[in-house]
Amino acid sequence: MNIVLCGMMGVGKTSVGIRIAELTRRRWFDTDIVISDRYGKISDLFEYYGEAHFRALETEIVKELSALDDLVISTGGGLVLKSENSELLKQNGKIVFMRASFETLLKRVRADETRPLLKDMGKTAERLKELLDARTPVYEFVADTIVDTDGKSIDEIAREIVGRMEGMA
Repeated sequence: MNIVLCGMMGVGKTSVGIRIAELTRRRWFDTDIVISDRYGKISDLFEYYGEAHFRALETEIVKELSALDDLVISTGGGLVLKSENSELLKQNGKIVFMRASFETLLKRVRADETRPLLKDMGKTAERLKELLDARTPVYEFVADTIVDTDGKSIDEIAREIVGRMEGMA
């Protein structure tokens, strides 16, 4: 069974995923890193080919990873919005929605200019709020469990998720 982390950009899926992999001795993959290693910078993919092309690449990667076992998979913020992706991931995994408040997310993403969906940095807060409001119900729907991350360290979050996964196995 795979452990799949979903949630908004800036919630800590990459950092927590790495820590879970260390704790469980599993292999870790970040779908955004796999895509950028194979196809180039995500911001360039969005700019030159559009979001639809990027989302198709995500599905290709999900098909590969969901066929493997005992992985920790950190997903891109929009990956589970496509039902095909979440269904594939659920075939051999448990999805954890890592939830954070708007204020926490805003602090974390404000300084990151590489996020293509927040391209107009002057409107970062407004755009982030729109994305959070639209995506949260989907994250909650696809999740097997929800972990609140505000005020917790990477290690605390990772250990909480590992504990919950042991209870689900």
